[in-house]
Amino acid sequence: MQFIDRARIFIKAGNGGDGCAAFHREKYVAKGGPSGGDGGRGGDLIFEADPGMSTLLDFKYKRHFRAPNGENGRGEMQTGADGDRLIVRVPVGTVVRDLESGSIIADMSEANRQRIVLYGGRGGKGNARFATATRQAPEFAQSGQKTEEREVELELKTIADVGIIGLPSVGKSTILSVLTSARPKIAAYHFTTLTPNLGVASRHGKSFVLADIPGLIEGAAEGAGLGHDFLRHIERTRLLVHVLDISGSEGRDPLSDYEKIMLELSKFSQKLAELPQLVLANKMDLTGAMENLERVKAELEGRGVPVFAVSAATAQGFEAPLDRIINLLDTLPPVAVFAETELETRPQYERGFTVKRDDSGAFVVEGGDIERLLDTTDPNSSVSMRRFQQYLIKNGIIAALREMGCKEGDTIKLGDWEFDFVD
Repeated sequence: MQFIDRARIFIKAGNGGDGCAAFHREKYVAKGGPSGGDGGRGGDLIFEADPGMSTLLDFKYKRHFRAPNGENGRGEMQTGADGDRLIVRVPVGTVVRDLESGSIIADMSEANRQRIVLYGGRGGKGNARFATATRQAPEFAQSGQKTEEREVELELKTIADVGIIGLPSVGKSTILSVLTSARPKIAAYHFTTLTPNLGVASRHGKSFVLADIPGLIEGAAEGAGLGHDFLRHIERTRLLVHVLDISGSEGRDPLSDYEKIMLELSKFSQKLAELPQLVLANKMDLTGAMENLERVKAELEGRGVPVFAVSAATAQGFEAPLDRIINLLDTLPPVAVFAETELETRPQYERGFTVKRDDSGAFVVEGGDIERLLDTTDPNSSVSMRRFQQYLIKNGIIAALREMGCKEGDTIKLGDWEFDFVD
């Protein structure tokens, strides 16, 4: 299965159903009262962390997700049905980012967690709701709230306690297979691992999750090779296990390898470079390993980084580093979770309005009073439009336009509406 860990999709909650403008009809009842029901609420859009998913591949083929709309109200005071909620399932560890604001709106870090990111639009009120002692037969109803479509980015960040890092072909995948029951693809050439492999290791009745992160190269922090795609998968880890080819079997110096990886980590994220870590000096079964080990231990342990000599090929030397990992994890904070931001999807009407002129000379009226008015006016109803005009006069909007110098024939803009001023 193809591994995809980044995708962009469009999401939309359901629109609210329109209110109904109707009157009671019954035999022998000449003039029934208003009986229009309210519209139903639109469906919410929800993300859910599915432990059975491991890739964002599904979102390569389907990119639009829209929750059902609420039903319109009906006569005889019948309220329209609410729209069903739409659940979008993503792999555990997926971060959802709103592209417009750049903020994280959901971090699906726990299996089966649900997060409502878009709320359905409210249903419009039926004309029965507008009946008063002086307006006994309103012929208009309120439209349902229309919701906006948002583009979001899904980014899969592997959930693991321990990240295994190192240059290509140093034995990371082999070590993962030794420590856990995972069976990653292993071969003696670079970039055998193109996706993070996960495994669970147990020691003294305690267990933790390891992730074998694909091999990094110089320039990874700038995106060289598959740098950015790999580095994001260690952002959540609590501890790094740095694997070195201590034998220098490919003609590289293990200390130089260590410095290269640390430089890439610090370029990508200083937080990553400062994570607790230990070094596994692998390939101790090969010639030249012992001489390099003494030099590497002297340098790194002087910096407070413990070094353990191991051989993945012979599965030897892993008891001590496993004990150290267990002890360290007991003292470290849990897996990192990103702070979430609520999307402003419901109308938040702040009192007041402003009048200004734009570059074309038109008068632009903005503010919460205008937003509320536009949201509750049906342009197809003459009665609703008369109410709209009365509101402009009653709330001082017409007077404010005159004060700004607005005269007959000037252009007025209210939201998406545009009309000529008639005095």
